[in-house]
Amino acid sequence: MLYYYTRPRHNEGMTVHAEISIVPISKSHNTSMSKEVAAAFDAIRKIKNVKATLTALGTQIEAKDLESVLQAVDAAHLAAKSAGARRVISTVRIDERLDKSQTLQDKIRSVKRKLDK
Repeated sequence: MLYYYTRPRHNEGMTVHAEISIVPISKSHNTSMSKEVAAAFDAIRKIKNVKATLTALGTQIEAKDLESVLQAVDAAHLAAKSAGARRVISTVRIDERLDKSQTLQDKIRSVKRKLDK
């Protein structure tokens, strides 16, 4: 017997934040990963309902639900492999806040206000 779990939509209007960092390993003997990382970022930013911001050490994303975040991770892996990676190692941090909606910029502004005091 199969059981299906339907995730409750209790966080309507909330935002899920994540930071995705991938390490693509390819056949080449150089240490550059920018080709594969560019392909991964491009795949992430094409996902509907996902806002992606490239940083030096990863990609920060804002999404409406956890499924979109996981779709972004999958897209990054597939794109890196398509770009030549033979192995992809990823680190993902997820922040799913349920009490209020907040953007990544809101979080930065909150910290900066406290620095100014």
